[in-house]
Parts: sequence; structure tokens; C-alpha cells
Amino acid sequence: MKVGVVDTTFARVNMGSIAVDELKKHASVSIERVTVPGIKDLPVACKKLIEERGCDIVMALGMPGGQEKDRMCAHEASMGLITCQLMTNTHVIEVFVHEDEAKDDRELAWLAEQRAREHAVNAVKLILHPRDLEREAGSGLRQGFPDAGPARR
Repeated sequence: MKVGVVDTTFARVNMGSIAVDELKKHASVSIERVTVPGIKDLPVACKKLIEERGCDIVMALGMPGGQEKDRMCAHEASMGLITCQLMTNTHVIEVFVHEDEAKDDRELAWLAEQRAREHAVNAVKLILHPRDLEREAGSGLRQGFPDAGPARR
């Protein structure tokens, strides 16, 4: 199995290195890593990893800023990642951490690391242990911040 990891220079945390570290802890897989300037560059990089380098799944990591234009760019990048998935029939795990999700730099760095690590585990589950995800259905899991838990009646 081969996992692609695409991150950006725009991010304020090296999320790609964190994801690679976590992938290595959970599976013996080949890893292809690419770094691009910003989040709108992620979709084509993911598509190239799938089509040209034979990745079975790709993680797309980015950190949009906290302004309205950044939210718009993140939305456009998300649409591109969804299109990439549909064009290649391959999962692309979007791992975005918006700067305005955190109250300060310390929390931002913590959140970026947690989210990258937890989504790396999700990527391994998707390609190697899909039944694990099935068992977790409806459990209110969150990547980064605490889990919400299942809704109670």
C-alpha cells in the first residue's frame, strides 16, 4: 500500500511531517510526500500522486488563514479535493486547520498536530482496517478537539 501526503508552505505547522510520523507508527506502508505553496494547489498534487505515483489514498493537509477570503479559498480547495476523489475513485483525506479555530499560536500548533495524527490513523483504517471505521460509526468522533460522543435520546 502507498499513502500520499501533500502539505503546504502556507501552513504555520509542518503538518506533513507529523502525518508521516503517525503513519509510520500505525502501518508499514510506502509514503510519497509532496509540498505545494497553498491549499488551492492541493487538488492537482493529490491527483498526480494517485495517477502518476500510484498512491492508494492521499492526505491533503493545509492551514487556511482566518479571513473571509481564506475561508473562500478553503472551500474552493475542498471542492477541488472532492473532484479529485471522484475523478480517481480514491479517497483524499482533507486535513484543514483554520487559523481562527484556535485562541492562540500554542493551541493552533496543538490542534494541527492532533488533527494530522488522528487523520493519519483514519487513512490507515480506510485502506487497511475498514471494519474499524464501521465499528466507530455514529460515535461522534472528532479530529483535534474532544469527541462529541453519540447523541442520546
